[in-house]
Amino acid sequence: MKMVSPAPSVPSAGQHGRITMLVAVALALAAGFWFWTTQKEVPKPKGGGAVPIVSALVSAADLAVRLSATGTVTAQQSVDVRAQISTTVKAVHIKEGQTVRRGDRLFSLDVRTEDANLGKTEAQVTKSRADLANAERNLQRQRELFSQKFISQTALDAVQNQVDSLRAQVAADLASVESSRVARGFGEIVAPIAGRTGAVNVYPGSLVQPGGAALVSITQIDPINVTFTLPERELPGLQRSLAQGAIAVTAKAGEIGAQPVEGKLVFIDNSVDSGSGTIRLKANFANPDGRLWPGMFVTVALSPRRLAGALTVPVQAVQTGPEQKFLYVIGDDGKASAKPVRVLLVQDGVAVVEGVSAGTKVVAEGAQNLRPGGMVTEAKAESTAPAKKKKGKS
Repeated sequence: MKMVSPAPSVPSAGQHGRITMLVAVALALAAGFWFWTTQKEVPKPKGGGAVPIVSALVSAADLAVRLSATGTVTAQQSVDVRAQISTTVKAVHIKEGQTVRRGDRLFSLDVRTEDANLGKTEAQVTKSRADLANAERNLQRQRELFSQKFISQTALDAVQNQVDSLRAQVAADLASVESSRVARGFGEIVAPIAGRTGAVNVYPGSLVQPGGAALVSITQIDPINVTFTLPERELPGLQRSLAQGAIAVTAKAGEIGAQPVEGKLVFIDNSVDSGSGTIRLKANFANPDGRLWPGMFVTVALSPRRLAGALTVPVQAVQTGPEQKFLYVIGDDGKASAKPVRVLLVQDGVAVVEGVSAGTKVVAEGAQNLRPGGMVTEAKAESTAPAKKKKGKS
């Protein structure tokens, strides 16, 4: 017997109508919900949409331009003391790290050989003077004989030549004596400059000779120099200020709590370093307490010039645009507009600018939320005082 599957049921017309009605109701509810959410009034920020900011006025005042750089402390003089004769060290009169004055005795050398040479040259001078005296007496007798026509002019000239030769010999012997005295003087080595001694490299009995190693080095500590560089654009101002008088310079070491040392500018190099675009300078400092030491790095500051009537604003008021820097200027209507400016100098939290006039009201803080033409309102400082607690009844 053949099985026949039942035919699928087909919704009736009434069922089609109910389905259509449910779909329409769902669409209507969705449309109403969208309309309600989009048309709902968004609460406006306080102040009618104005951005809270802190304003400042462009001020005009004379400003001392302060330049700063990193400098290196250098000694004015540093000398390597060496022996001038070949001998041995007899005595050492200094200690390492000692402060010496110019002319202080440093080393004594064995000069017995020089003493002997000096005695020999002095004896030679005595002999040459005796020979000269004898030749002069002979010349006097020959002149008397020549006046009486007993000798010829040739004989007299020969005696005169002998006297002249002996006079030259005496002069040469005297020069030899002086040379021996100079060599003898090298036996006592004294400080050529005032300063601080370094490591002593010889001891009594050490052999020293000209061209050998230095016996000790002496470095001048007081006064002392600091060398540093500044951009070449500062050169004209430095030259004008130095021509008018001394330029004060301060140097401060990196240690915590260090007080700056005051000095003055003494040297401007005769050329600009084309590689770095800087000019080398040197300042001189009194250093009696040794606060500055050769080779030390210090922070140098100087004020070579003043800007008369400089227009200044807080440095945070200057904004950087895609092409130039600008300020947000606040108009009488409370709207902020961008004003292009040129920044000449940034110093001590203020910027020296061109492009605005004194007394202009600008945005100092809060500019990050602004757009040109936006409304602004002055922000009020919130009270930070803690609220007082009410006393409860006991």
